[in-house]
Amino acid sequence: MSRPELPPELRRFILTSIPSVPYLEAMLLLRAEPAREWAAPDVARRLYLPEPRVVELLQALAEAGIAQPAPGGFRYGPAEELRELLDSVAAHYAADLVGVSDLIHSRAGKKAQQFADAFRWRKDS
Repeated sequence: MSRPELPPELRRFILTSIPSVPYLEAMLLLRAEPAREWAAPDVARRLYLPEPRVVELLQALAEAGIAQPAPGGFRYGPAEELRELLDSVAAHYAADLVGVSDLIHSRAGKKAQQFADAFRWRKDS
């Protein structure tokens, strides 16, 4: 079975705007029940993540305009244009979980390598 091809704009969005798989999973969780107000403990239980990490994820989603603060936590609430893009991300993730996850991890791997390279001793230094 072949993997669905990611459109270039979607690939670019994933590489520039989805920092981690847990971030994507949190977004998808909120997206699955857009009317629900999600508290950090509920998200933590569903994603098997520590609550402090989930608080960071929810705040990051709010800063990105994906989630909106609500009295009981956070609710899915992106602008329409962003919502359509996130729907595409969700569809591609459902069809090719490994491919999208690998793309997200490749971004993190590149950043780690750049950080490591900054400390590499060079002969000409």
